[in-house]
Amino acid sequence: MVSKYKANRAKEVFISVTIAESSTVTEKTIELSPSYRIPLVLVVVSIPLLLVQPWVAFAIAVFGLFLSFQTVRIRLKFTDSALDVYRSEKLIRHFPYSEWINWRIFFPKVPILFYFREVNSIHFLPIIFDAKMLKTCLEKYCPYQE
Repeated sequence: MVSKYKANRAKEVFISVTIAESSTVTEKTIELSPSYRIPLVLVVVSIPLLLVQPWVAFAIAVFGLFLSFQTVRIRLKFTDSALDVYRSEKLIRHFPYSEWINWRIFFPKVPILFYFREVNSIHFLPIIFDAKMLKTCLEKYCPYQE
C-alpha cells in the first residue's frame, strides 16, 4: 500500500512491505522538493556579464543550465536507514547513515553546497533541493558530529 501527501514542502511516502504472514515493516521516505534558486541566479548573473566577459558569462550560463537540468532529474530521498539518490525514478546511489562520519551545509544563510563524508569517500552536492528540509532531515536521521 502506498499513500502520498505533502508536508513541509517535501513528499512523504509510506511503504508497507509484508515480511511474513504475521509481521509488517513500514518504512517512511521523505523526498526533498527541487529548488531552482542556484541555477536561476547563475543564469541571471551571466546576462549582464555578457557585456564584460562573454566567455565567462557563457560558461556560467551553461553551468546554470546544467544545474537546472539536474534539478529536474535528481531527487534525494531520506529513508529510516539511508539517503537515496534517484535519477528520474531510478536509484543511482544508496548512502547508509551508519557509514557517515559527518556532514555540513556550506554558507547556511545562503546554502549553496552540501558536504558529507562516509567511511570511504567524500561527497559534495550543490543544493538544488529544499535546503531547510535537507537540514531538518539530516538532523533527524544523522545528527551532526564534529
